[in-house]
Amino acid sequence: MENQVSKEKITNVVAYIRVSTDGQVGEDKFGLEAQREQIIDYCRRNDMNIVKWYSDEGESGAKYRPGFDEIVYGEVSNPPVQAVVVAKSDRVARDINIYFYYQGALLRKGIELISICEDFGQFGVFAGMLKAFTLTCAAMERDNISKRTGAGRAVKASSGGYSGGRAPYGYKVRNHALEIYEPEAEIVREVFHMKDDLGATYQGICAKLNGDGKVNRSGSKFSISSIQSIYENRKTYQGYYKYGSMKDYVPGAHEPILK
Repeated sequence: MENQVSKEKITNVVAYIRVSTDGQVGEDKFGLEAQREQIIDYCRRNDMNIVKWYSDEGESGAKYRPGFDEIVYGEVSNPPVQAVVVAKSDRVARDINIYFYYQGALLRKGIELISICEDFGQFGVFAGMLKAFTLTCAAMERDNISKRTGAGRAVKASSGGYSGGRAPYGYKVRNHALEIYEPEAEIVREVFHMKDDLGATYQGICAKLNGDGKVNRSGSKFSISSIQSIYENRKTYQGYYKYGSMKDYVPGAHEPILK
């Protein structure tokens, strides 16, 4: 049964053809040229533009398909490519699980996998269900990656290492660590000196910095809230670190601005 094209108009596609043994390269009734003709005809009838052809000739379909891997793991992206067109699903993989794995990998790139002659055998009536299952697995995989990334950051943060996010004013990120950025650090020291030693108000500090022509990170004048934000981040400037939902500060790996 011919695969149904997505309701959203697909215009740019790449085409993939494969024969799995050297013997098939020549006279196989479903060889490369037969696949090519079917794909060209299908794309012509559906107003699809084939931007590039990929092929695997005489490769073992079970484990080694460099041409198809170049599509899945290479630089093929959407835009401009919206779909990969194959003549038959077993040109991608004979194992249904592997086929839907590749389909999910492409869907994560926003690319459809279209098989002209869908033939999943006993799985055919469940093709839509399997596709939905693949998308669910992809979502779960993204969630698990996010959890693992978050856990890794939490571990790093617990030992005082910079774990992501915007660098505090006075610092910049270098080699995944916080490093003092002196033009901003000078202003941090001035804020604390005026507040702690001179008893200045936030408004007074703001007026002094703006009067001296100092600007914040975005290049605009300082506001009272930005001065307050700096002053309330004292623990960071003293060399401590806290990330996300951490309950307490821990000794940081960065150099303190306030001695």
